[in-house]
Amino acid sequence: MNAILWVLQAVLAVLCVAGGAFQMFKLDELQKGVAAMRALPSALWALFGLLNCVGGLGLLLPGLLKIGPGLTALSATVVAALSAVISGLYIYHGDKPPLGYSVAMSVMAAFIAYGRFSLKPF
Repeated sequence: MNAILWVLQAVLAVLCVAGGAFQMFKLDELQKGVAAMRALPSALWALFGLLNCVGGLGLLLPGLLKIGPGLTALSATVVAALSAVISGLYIYHGDKPPLGYSVAMSVMAAFIAYGRFSLKPF
């Protein structure tokens, strides 16, 4: 189970950091095709991007550096919640293309959080 969680954490970390960086620095390109991104202020989407990047790093660094084992589970919980909120925004605004991406991130993060909390509770 630990190996599966590590693989999922690495995949999700890449998705979080790449997606978050894109939200922070290329938002104008994303806004063209996504109604939810036009409806909310750019600063809010930049904050979402920053939280995704920090969450992505939090999925890997605590385990690699052997500091705060509960931080990985906490990061996964934050990523799951943030992805669920973003998914809700996409549903509300009728944005189908990015919806699958955010739902997949939310499900993966929730599975990682569950696995990490059950393996190493606080």
